[in-house]
Amino acid sequence: MKYMALIYADEGVWETFSDAERDAGYDLYRAFADEARTAGVLVGGDELGSTRDATTVRVRDDGTLVTDGPYAEVKEALGGYFVLECASLDEAVDWAARIPGAEHGAVEVRPIHFDPEEARS
Repeated sequence: MKYMALIYADEGVWETFSDAERDAGYDLYRAFADEARTAGVLVGGDELGSTRDATTVRVRDDGTLVTDGPYAEVKEALGGYFVLECASLDEAVDWAARIPGAEHGAVEVRPIHFDPEEARS
């Protein structure tokens, strides 16, 4: 079963980090990704751009409304994700707890119910 580990944190804190602090943070994420890849659990993942760079799209009454920014103001923004292939939710939660962002933000774990790649086969 695939699980999405959604990483939420206060963007403002990350933006105050020095280059050295940011590099140390990336090193922690790389170490997690390497460990998960070696264990055969990591399917994918990426860091997302800032909510400042977000564009929100809504379709209402056959019209498309496009606005700059995130869909809502939040204290902890979605900053990235990992896709994990695990035998159970408990295993996915165990891996999510190892994601560096869990120590200062939150990692939400959700099962993935539809995989477009599997739908093609």
